[in-house]
Amino acid sequence: MKNLELNSQASRCDIHAIVLTCNEVMHLERCLASLRSQVTSITVVDSGSTDRTVDIARSFGAQVVSNMWVNYATQMNFAIDAIAGLPGWALRIDADEILENERGLNLAEVVGLAADNTDGLLVQRRIVFLGRRISHGSIEPSWQLRLWRNGRGRCELRWMDEHIIVEGAVEKSPVVITDRNLKSLTWWTEKHNSYASREAIEILNARHRFLPCGGLGEANPGMQARLRRFVKDEAYLRLPSGLRSMLYFFYRYVLRLGFIDGREGLYFHLMQGLWYRVLVDAKVHEIEAFARQESLSIASAIKDRTGFEVDAVQEQRIG
Repeated sequence: MKNLELNSQASRCDIHAIVLTCNEVMHLERCLASLRSQVTSITVVDSGSTDRTVDIARSFGAQVVSNMWVNYATQMNFAIDAIAGLPGWALRIDADEILENERGLNLAEVVGLAADNTDGLLVQRRIVFLGRRISHGSIEPSWQLRLWRNGRGRCELRWMDEHIIVEGAVEKSPVVITDRNLKSLTWWTEKHNSYASREAIEILNARHRFLPCGGLGEANPGMQARLRRFVKDEAYLRLPSGLRSMLYFFYRYVLRLGFIDGREGLYFHLMQGLWYRVLVDAKVHEIEAFARQESLSIASAIKDRTGFEVDAVQEQRIG
């Protein structure tokens, strides 16, 4: 009886990592190596890799499942379903991220110390850009809910800025994950061009309500995520589109001391805090103007201008 009790306690500290992949041969081995001694299992959900990504995953003993990509939220929820029923905790980590082993981190001990009513643990996320850690400009500290009791978390259904949401309490943890992407700046700009399209869809949906809203609701993603979402929706998006991106860059780079991170910090805040935000606003303007000009629904205009096919709940024509 005592052995059964000990096994039950141990299983509650099991950690099941989830990694979404598509052609991640450059990063995956590094990511999985950082997890190897820390997790009970690894599930890789691949969306059609044509390189050695799947082979690398299997060489680490990962369970590999395939699923066609729609967006991050649906893919993450597919992964969550793939590990349904496993005891313990789930860990979300991207292929280009590394679980840092600071101060002899032991994930099993971290989750074992969580209160009984805690369903989610926040981790610190760091960003390395052009080889330099970007720690100023309101980038750090960045707390994200990446660990949650398996079966108690779900990814909110959004096209951008999606979070894992849980019903119970959320605590901060000593866990650190670093985003250290090794691909080129050309790849980075192409990725953020896609992100801008996805964020434009979120803004357009807030205006035109052609999709059901899958926001934070009453679930618990952590206070920082709630605050940032509130500031973005209730303050930033209410400013004139030509002005708000410049004000945001000034806030990050000057008021929040982004300039301290040197040349790399300048490039990062110009591109991620100014260029990207201008691009989002320009895409929103383009899609709405195209919908009016061609008498199309917003969903149809989005598909034509961005290539993203959204499932419109109601056809809504502009003009």
